Amino acid sequence: MAKLSVEGMPPKGTKKKLPQAPLGAAGSKAKKVRNPLFEKTPRNFRVGGDIQPKRDLARFVRWPKYIQLQRKKRILLQRLKVPPQIAQFQNAIDKNQASQLLRLLKKYQPETKMAKKNRLLEMAQSKKDGKGGADGSGTKKPTVLKYGLNHVTTLVENKMAKLVVIAHDVDPIELVVWLPALCRKKDVPYCIIKGKSRLGQLCHKKTASCIAVTSVKKEDQGDLDKLANNFKAQFNDNIEVKRKWGGGIMGVKSQHVTQKREKALAIEQAKKMGLNV
Repeated sequence: MAKLSVEGMPPKGTKKKLPQAPLGAAGSKAKKVRNPLFEKTPRNFRVGGDIQPKRDLARFVRWPKYIQLQRKKRILLQRLKVPPQIAQFQNAIDKNQASQLLRLLKKYQPETKMAKKNRLLEMAQSKKDGKGGADGSGTKKPTVLKYGLNHVTTLVENKMAKLVVIAHDVDPIELVVWLPALCRKKDVPYCIIKGKSRLGQLCHKKTASCIAVTSVKKEDQGDLDKLANNFKAQFNDNIEVKRKWGGGIMGVKSQHVTQKREKALAIEQAKKMGLNV
């Protein structure tokens, strides 16, 4: 009897299972009733199903050849080492300096064809009346910007230009690549601004490679001197502009490989120093 009683008991360390409650008991969970008006309809993105979600398909687009060439050229310019004479055109003035400069230059926009025609007619009329061409009201030639590569070059060589503004995206760059060196030699302040179209708007043209300021009114002389001094320190007297090479920026994978190699060399060098000591 003792043996049966021992075998009939559950083994130690286990809990006795309770019998399940009968169906319909108060303690059992009731089945959730769904409203038939609001049925759950999961989306199906197979063929003929729901509309596909919006995705960025830029990687899968077959771009036109000219866009591919633009992007490859941009990457090549980042990878290859660029000489200082060409790399200097990437160091343009910042947004605040550009806004101050353009605000000043806008006051001295060249005449339009119609305005010039009217001024010459008034000058001819004043001469005819015997009043003198230069002294007639509204007939004196206004103070304006000078544009055109050959014209600006002549003004710089004769040291008549007070400030030269060069666009950074002239194509081909060989048109203006020598102009900063000429300005430094003739001690004429110059600066590089982003956008040849911005200079073109000042001259009533589509684009302009460079413009020059020869003279301004008395009230704007202080602003011109301040800008000229800043640009002279930033570009003319800055030795790093003539020495600093551009480009040489590798891709993310190449950068990681280079960093890993440098780290290994540093560890090896540290071990050698420890052995020497």
